[in-house]
Amino acid sequence: MKAAVVAEYGEPLEIRDVPEPDPDPRGVVVETEACGICRSDWHAWQGHGEWADDQVPKGQILGHEPAGRVVAAGDRVERIAEGDRVAVPFNLGRGDCEHCRNGHGNVCADGLALGFESDAPGAFAEQVHVPYADYNAVHLPAGVSPTEMASLGCRFATAYHALAHRADLTPGDWVAVHGCGGVGLSAVHVADALGANVIAVDLDAEKLRKAGELGADETIDGGDADVPAEIEGLTDGGAHVSIDALGIAETCRNSIGCLRKRGQHVQLGLTTDAERGEVSLPTDAMTMSEITFLGSRGMPPTRYDELLRMMDRGVVSPAKLITAEVALADVPDRLAAMDDYGTVGIEVVTEF
Repeated sequence: MKAAVVAEYGEPLEIRDVPEPDPDPRGVVVETEACGICRSDWHAWQGHGEWADDQVPKGQILGHEPAGRVVAAGDRVERIAEGDRVAVPFNLGRGDCEHCRNGHGNVCADGLALGFESDAPGAFAEQVHVPYADYNAVHLPAGVSPTEMASLGCRFATAYHALAHRADLTPGDWVAVHGCGGVGLSAVHVADALGANVIAVDLDAEKLRKAGELGADETIDGGDADVPAEIEGLTDGGAHVSIDALGIAETCRNSIGCLRKRGQHVQLGLTTDAERGEVSLPTDAMTMSEITFLGSRGMPPTRYDELLRMMDRGVVSPAKLITAEVALADVPDRLAAMDDYGTVGIEVVTEF
């Protein structure tokens, strides 16, 4: 089968012929019908994460936002059958550790990250293996296409988990979103759906326009503004919740600096080799104002039904973020376009 593989960090991904996967006893093999292209794939391709023991190995098949049809199932799989159409969270849990049993499978003690480690080859491929499928695979509801489910992917689900589960968000609160890439735009749309007032910050006029379409009440061009001061003025005292959806030092500090007393910062963006996982923060000011710093990673597989019900009612629509459908052969170029933030919204591979 064809797959997009990291040959060398920062060099174009190679489209190679690789063996088709076989299901392990608790796993299934999914024929990939759609897979989103995410900035996390860009980080992996660049070789980032060494500072957090999170660097992908060379030879890795990338891709972690798949949806498709089950073509083979292990003999110990009970809930998923051949022919089922499923989506797959990137944060794969075993289902039996203390975190999984308590509804936090996204931080499973023995979990795998789809597309980011050798034991979990990714979905920029004609087929992808899903371990512990009874716990991880999510059935596609009737009427939801694989393309739309792939757009739910890691970015939309991550944004939803951050705002619905990690932050203490109340309707009417002000939410600031710093960085309007895929996860940032997802956060704008989710925050609006949850009843918040939303401020979107970016340097790109097209991304800010898209943020307005997705529910942002205010937008700020971060290149021409004192971002924390602007947000403080718009909100009469600062945001209640602020998200760094980019992961650079400036956006992280702006996110914390724009909060009112007892505000909550949520970190979604991963750092680059400029920060190497470390950002200096105004800890004394955070202490004096009782600022909360929250990390958020993916979403537990057991909570996808919440998002699916919202999609069914039309409260959220991840498909609104899709700006392009591309072929597997296009993935190397589309990742390279992220070097200078040259993509808008979510692009999805639909041709394998």
